[in-house]
Amino acid sequence: MQVTDSLTQITPLSDEQQRQLSQALATLNSQQLTWVSGYLYGLAQAGGGVAAAPIPAAAAGGSLTILYGSQTGNAKGVASAIHQQAQAQGLPVTLVSMADYKPKQLKKETHLLVVVSTYGEGEPPEPAVDLHEQLKKGKLGKLDGVKFAVLGLGDSSYEFFCKTGQDFDGWLAQAGGERIAPLASLDVDYEAGAKAWTEQALAAVAATLNTGPTGSVAGAVKAAVGHRQFDKANPFPARLSVNQKITGRDSTKDIRHIEISLEESGIHYQPGDALGVWFDNDADLVGEVLALAGLTGDEPGEHGSLRAALTRHYELTRLHGGFITGLAEISTDAALHDIAGDKAQLNALVASAQVVDVLKRFPTALGAEQLTSLLRPLTPRLYSIASAQSEVEEEVHLTVGVVRYPQEDGTVRSGAASSYLADRLDDGAEVRVFVEHNDNFRLPANPDTPVIMVGPGTGIAPFRAFLQERDAIGASGKNWLFFGNPHFTQDFLYQVEWQRYVKSGLLSKISLAFSRDQAEKIYVQDRLREAGLELYQWLEAGAHFYVCGDANHMARDVQEALLDVISEHGHKSREEAEEYLSELRRAKRYQRDVY
Repeated sequence: MQVTDSLTQITPLSDEQQRQLSQALATLNSQQLTWVSGYLYGLAQAGGGVAAAPIPAAAAGGSLTILYGSQTGNAKGVASAIHQQAQAQGLPVTLVSMADYKPKQLKKETHLLVVVSTYGEGEPPEPAVDLHEQLKKGKLGKLDGVKFAVLGLGDSSYEFFCKTGQDFDGWLAQAGGERIAPLASLDVDYEAGAKAWTEQALAAVAATLNTGPTGSVAGAVKAAVGHRQFDKANPFPARLSVNQKITGRDSTKDIRHIEISLEESGIHYQPGDALGVWFDNDADLVGEVLALAGLTGDEPGEHGSLRAALTRHYELTRLHGGFITGLAEISTDAALHDIAGDKAQLNALVASAQVVDVLKRFPTALGAEQLTSLLRPLTPRLYSIASAQSEVEEEVHLTVGVVRYPQEDGTVRSGAASSYLADRLDDGAEVRVFVEHNDNFRLPANPDTPVIMVGPGTGIAPFRAFLQERDAIGASGKNWLFFGNPHFTQDFLYQVEWQRYVKSGLLSKISLAFSRDQAEKIYVQDRLREAGLELYQWLEAGAHFYVCGDANHMARDVQEALLDVISEHGHKSREEAEEYLSELRRAKRYQRDVY
């Protein structure tokens, strides 16, 4: 209570003071930040004099570090909430992304909370890869005395649910760490579970952390500056201004260039960030689900009518295993029971169907509460931003591949958000958006640094933003783009823009892979190998290497090609090539935005 009262009396910092403080804090490591928290608390207690004696926050009992590994921003959001609560309790605490953390520092920690997501086939998020690998290989030695707890986020519709959290929890214990709270493996509706785990974990930290009360410079700055106006919980009501198909009439893909007006929002973003889009489910799909469940849609609930709730608050297109197993408990259908009890069949159905398809295949009369209890909360979709604000000002551009699922009965299911943007919004219609910042996918700070960009399909989006930004600031560093898609005439996204950049000299090289324009399929990873010698020379000259797009296939194939290039042209063994790539990752010269 004393901490809260003191924060409410803080005199807000001026813009210049905020800028200077941010610059100063950016130069400090986690231990220095912890020390500064205590030092500033000491100054405040002594009346603010610069000669006041420092009071180190990390006293004999140590301090708390919250490490997060986030792919879409959820783990970062949970970690930030834990950080705020720890500050409110007066704990000496530091919040840091795994991408900015030196793994060897782990053995120096006294109290550690890990918040990490899982994506794809049980893989760690990009910022967590290096720390995950070093723990896996036992490179960090014994962690005796480190008190830890792990919170994992995942999606139970995938087979390897929360595997990365399980990995961290197991490896930290195996290395000698002391678990002070049980592993939490939370699904997409994680908010309540995360809150309960936070209370338990912080209580365990406080009970073993023998430090006196301390202040928090981060908490003080937050109170002075205030919260961001627009975020996931409070999106900005933007306006759709452009919806243009940019693939040809005969293309197998429907890819749209979307422009959204952010006028009067005050929203700022950087190349590499993502835009979160909240959407409404298709009215026809909602009606079909209601009819199959034997409901009218007028049934009341916490979100108004059931129809309104299914439109705006519940996932209908992303199927999850819990829907099938839960429906099986209600239904008497023997075939459904067989699928629910067989992991292979269950995973196959989850991967190939939507909620409506399951209800159609296994008709079951449901009450309104039964139906909603089987569904998960709707979550926004994130899209890599395809524009630089230095170029488009109060706009944001997206490159959206519209997802279509042909069914055996001739019907076509669509992706919820992509079809919402492409098919169901008129020009000028409202669309609720927020920016998800991605500090792990950034252009080099030095504009003279060369960059290599690999972005097939809609993975081209952030690189359009990169080149707009480098053009706007007059960056002199060389730029090399690898792009691929099925056909040159139908699928060469933003062709005129790339040609203009080549002509101006901004785009130094462009390597194209149109996979189906010849008998033998050619992909971006093949172009990487073909240009291997020059590619390695760019890396040796300090180039940053970026990949955006499909995580399960393309990104893996590109990484294999890159390792082959490093091995062949750097005259290295496979193990040496992997270490070379790890060094690039640690130096933030190998960055991926994959999904």
